[in-house]
Amino acid sequence: MAQARLVVELPDGPWAADVSRAFPEATLRVIAALPGEGPGFALVWITAPDVEAVLDAMESHPSITEATVMNQADNEATVQFETSAPLLLLAAKRSGIPIEMPVEISDGDAVVDITGATDRISELGRQFGELGLDFRVKHVRERPQASRLLTETQQELLLRAIEEGYYDTPRTCSLTELADRVGLATSTCSEALHRAEEVAVRRLIEDLPPQIDDDEAATR
Repeated sequence: MAQARLVVELPDGPWAADVSRAFPEATLRVIAALPGEGPGFALVWITAPDVEAVLDAMESHPSITEATVMNQADNEATVQFETSAPLLLLAAKRSGIPIEMPVEISDGDAVVDITGATDRISELGRQFGELGLDFRVKHVRERPQASRLLTETQQELLLRAIEEGYYDTPRTCSLTELADRVGLATSTCSEALHRAEEVAVRRLIEDLPPQIDDDEAATR
C-alpha cells in the first residue's frame, strides 16, 4: 500500500479554481465531500482577509447550484454546497480510490493526499489526465501494515496494558502492577512498553492530515 501527495492544477471553470485564482490570498479547505451521480456535495472551510467577497464570488459562480453558510466569523466561514463540476471527486470515483480530507486549494492548485494500491494511484493519475487536470507528484511512499510495525510481544503488551487500565484516566493499573501481571520485571516492562508506544505514536502522527511544507507554500 502506498501513500501519495499530488498537487493538481485545476482548470478554469470549476468554482474552486476560479474563486481561488480571483482571491489568491484565500485558502479553501474541503473538509468533507460526497460525489453524486451528477452533482457533488461538500463542506468547505474558507479563510481569507475578505471572506465576504469570497463567499459572494462562490455563491454567484455558475457551477454552484446551492450554497449554505453554516457559520461565519471575521476571516473565515464554513459552507455546505452543491456543485455541478466536481472534477476531483469524479476522478476519484472512476479510479476507485478515495481522496483524503481535507483537500487544500489555493490560487488554483489543489493538494490531494491518497492511500491505496499503486495501480489505483496510477489510475487516478490517468483519470486526472482524461479530465484535463495537470498534476505533479509531491511524494510517494510505501506504507507498511500496522501489524508489521509491532512485534507480537509488543502487540500483546499494549493490548494487555489497555485491558488492565494502564492507559485509563485516572490510571487503574500502575506500571509495577502491569509488570507483575504480565510476568516481567518493572524495568523490562517499562522499556518494552516505551518502544511499543514510540511505534504506535509515530504511526498515529503519520495518519494525521499532512501539512503543507514551507517549500511547497512558497511556490503557490
